[in-house]
Amino acid sequence: MNIAIVAGSSRSNSQTAKVARFIRQTLINQFDLAEQEVSVIDLGSYPLPLWPGEDQGPWGMFEKQLAKADALIVLAPEWHGMACPAIKNFFLYATKAQLAHKPAMLGGISAGVGGAYPISELRASSYKNCRLCYIPEHLIVRGVEKVMNMPLPVDEEDRRIRERLNYNLDVLLRYADALKPVRAAIDMSLPEFANGM
Repeated sequence: MNIAIVAGSSRSNSQTAKVARFIRQTLINQFDLAEQEVSVIDLGSYPLPLWPGEDQGPWGMFEKQLAKADALIVLAPEWHGMACPAIKNFFLYATKAQLAHKPAMLGGISAGVGGAYPISELRASSYKNCRLCYIPEHLIVRGVEKVMNMPLPVDEEDRRIRERLNYNLDVLLRYADALKPVRAAIDMSLPEFANGM
């Protein structure tokens, strides 16, 4: 089972990247995935050029990780009530060749009490051409600077978000198993259906 985690902040050393690393360790420690089965795509450390063009930047490396993945976790920080530009730009690069009919869990990240808006924005506008399948469960990490920092939770809020994460990851991995034969059975080579409606 291969999982790709996309840390969608354009800031290097971001809180979103911290959450991505935490989720990676959770998958390894609690769900028995091997280290090489869980990759993090950090858009802050390896930014994609604005709009796909001749200079694809690190996309070639990301493309391989995504194509190998059985499921994705997409983490989007909330900036002024929106998903940040780096994650939106990521979906301009992503196609059905890498993501079609793969399950994904969304995560909204907020330093305050927000975090919900990127979830609804990405559910509405990011899956059309790449055919990514968002699972019904999502994660909203509020007060991100205070949670997911230590191996053990420091308070009740930290404990609750970790429990929700574990539940969501269990659901995501079950979707990943269930959708493998679906992906194999769908003919994605039909040119008349290259893009979503």
